[in-house]
Amino acid sequence: MRISVTFRHTEPTDALKEYAETKFGKAKKYLEEPLQAEVVLTVEKFRHIAEINLRADGTVFNGTESSDNMYSSIDLVADKLERQIKKHKTKGKSKAVHARNAAQQSLGKE
Repeated sequence: MRISVTFRHTEPTDALKEYAETKFGKAKKYLEEPLQAEVVLTVEKFRHIAEINLRADGTVFNGTESSDNMYSSIDLVADKLERQIKKHKTKGKSKAVHARNAAQQSLGKE
């Protein structure tokens, strides 16, 4: 998994970079390789904004969250991203189950 962390209007720190990499590295357990994540951490006055663009399996997942603390912004956007990935995975499974049931019904009618 490739994770690039970009800092805007703030000093880059290793602690924030490692925290973001570990939080978004957990997406590996839901998605198959190759994964590519671009994290942008921005500070605008009192708002700390965390943005992520994750590309995997031909699908793009995006998330943006802001708060008064960069760590909590990263946590919030990681939760949002996890919900999107789980929804995408269950959506694919429900379509496959529906298609399999339709195929079985059509075979049973003949």
